[in-house]
Amino acid sequence: MTDAPPRCLTVAGSDSGGGAGIQADLKTMLALGVHGMSVVTAVTAQNSLGVQGVWELPAEAVQAQYRAVVDDIGVQAVKTGMLSCAALVEAVAELLATTSAPVVVDPVGVSKHGDALLADSALDAVRKELLPRATVATPNLDEVAQLTGVVVESEDDMRRAADAVLAYGPEWALIKGGHLAHGNEAADLLTDGETRLWLRAPRHDNRHTHGTGCTLASAVAAGLAKGQDVPQAVMEAKEYVTGAIAAGFALGGGIGPVDHAWQWHR
Repeated sequence: MTDAPPRCLTVAGSDSGGGAGIQADLKTMLALGVHGMSVVTAVTAQNSLGVQGVWELPAEAVQAQYRAVVDDIGVQAVKTGMLSCAALVEAVAELLATTSAPVVVDPVGVSKHGDALLADSALDAVRKELLPRATVATPNLDEVAQLTGVVVESEDDMRRAADAVLAYGPEWALIKGGHLAHGNEAADLLTDGETRLWLRAPRHDNRHTHGTGCTLASAVAAGLAKGQDVPQAVMEAKEYVTGAIAAGFALGGGIGPVDHAWQWHR
């Protein structure tokens, strides 16, 4: 009998198309050598064209899943994704307060197709209850604007955005600059307010990028579960997701997913 690998828990919504959400998280964790476990917060009817429907689970179902996993199996890291209403945000924040493992908060607000995945009424709960629990918060530029009001159009704006996110209490902010419209680089900024680390990678000309944010956050959580510090976990996650984007493939009639198994195929 071999020893169990590090354990990583994702608390997020289900993507029936398999490219994002819980499905992307578990694929990422498997690819990076950790045992992935899941707490489903919502079920979506979703494909390459967009989100056709969302059904939230009750807070008590989320709490029961979380307690079942954490109390018996234990976790070395937790990643949160889609928490679509204030009640779920508050319930998950309370659960995280009882867990000593590092937490990656991906404040999912809008899908790749522009579908809203976070109620406006939940934003305050994300700011006041969830972000203070985060070891690392990983907003993209749309989510930064949604949470802080900072509109990012340059790398200088990314610095201001990071400061605005850190003001809500996470230990580190990872501002994802992939949506910046110019340049041939995808630049992300990781900072704890003192250390600033720019992570740069070539921008790949591939529209099939569904699941990028979920994948990056899960890769960071996997690194933390393996005992890496935040900068190392983020740097390795950036390398993994860059390869996954380069290998993204077409599915259906819209935007296909990144390839979580790109390292195996290579």
